Amino acid sequence: MEIVILAVVIALVAVGAISGLVVSGRKKKQLPPSAPSTTPTITAPPAEPHVGEEAAEPREEPRRTIEEVDLPKAGEPAVEAPIAPEEIEELPAPELDVPEPTAGRLVRLRARLARSQNSLGKGLLSLLSREHLDEDTWEEIEDTLLTADVGVAPTQELVERLRERVKVLGTRTPEELRALLREELLTLVGPDMDREVKTQNDRETPGIVMVVGVNGTGKTTTTGKLARVLVADGNTVVLGAADTFRAAAADQLQTWGERVGAYTVRGPEGGDPASVAFDAVKEGREMGVDVVLIDTAGRLHTKTGLMDELGKVKRVVEKHAPLDEVLLVLDATTGQNGLVQARVFAEVVDITGIVLTKLDGTAKGGIVVAVQRELGVPVKLVGLGEGPDDLAPFEPGAFVDALIGD
Repeated sequence: MEIVILAVVIALVAVGAISGLVVSGRKKKQLPPSAPSTTPTITAPPAEPHVGEEAAEPREEPRRTIEEVDLPKAGEPAVEAPIAPEEIEELPAPELDVPEPTAGRLVRLRARLARSQNSLGKGLLSLLSREHLDEDTWEEIEDTLLTADVGVAPTQELVERLRERVKVLGTRTPEELRALLREELLTLVGPDMDREVKTQNDRETPGIVMVVGVNGTGKTTTTGKLARVLVADGNTVVLGAADTFRAAAADQLQTWGERVGAYTVRGPEGGDPASVAFDAVKEGREMGVDVVLIDTAGRLHTKTGLMDELGKVKRVVEKHAPLDEVLLVLDATTGQNGLVQARVFAEVVDITGIVLTKLDGTAKGGIVVAVQRELGVPVKLVGLGEGPDDLAPFEPGAFVDALIGD
């Protein structure tokens, strides 16, 4: 019996040993690597607001009551209706310059004129006030007038009349001499000449004014200032930038026009000036303006081809309507050289009036007389400064008063 029990125990021990070896072998076996997980990473939700003692202090915010909230009525869409065009507030138009009135403008600018021209009048009064007016004195008077660019023929005429009237007058008080000199100078300047810039007409087409002149006379600036003169007198204006050789000239003219509400017609740089002038007149007719003002290129009077082109501009413009004015811009400081320029321009186009610039910067105001005698046309406008409203209609009385002083 004991032998049987001993055999069973030995059998159990053997089975246990075999089982341990099997388990130990399994533990040492290498496992294959696990496949990567495809489960998405879950981000933790944001923390909930603190409550209780950890809660933040409430902020004060305006709140509307239910009565103050504009809710849509039943059956209406909850969107705003479009704004009607008439309810849209238009942006204000840019403010335009208001040019000074032209009436009496030369009188207001008389001080500037007197500063530069007074030496002529004072010199003549001083010579005429001498006790004995001998031949030497009369020669000095003549030289004074010639130096002021009055011109030979007008100077001789004035000296002859002065000699005759002084001889008849006898006693010469300063007041009498001043009145005498004023009267004779006014006669020389020509008080009866028509100096109005012609822009009003009974045609359906606007008045057409063409501005010509050589380089350096301030022609484009003068054209811009002339636009201000016309607007100040109640005219509507279209500007034609027919100086296509300089882009800066067209830009400059357009700037002048924008200041007073004048529309500018311009073409490509280097384009045909006659074409631009033609388009400007056409545009002016369609817009129904009062005046079309055409700025031409500053041509050297010695360049025959360019002068011929100026004649072409005139002919093309006149296919619409005849020109009312051809204004020649002259620099008053050029003196007798200005007369040479005037003669050549007068041969190409029919000059109807003179614009003298820089008259405030020269003591040679006699050019007014000389150029009128040379061309047989009046000085209509004078430039007396660099300000936008320093272009003034020429008034003979105010001009002579500035020459002789008060």
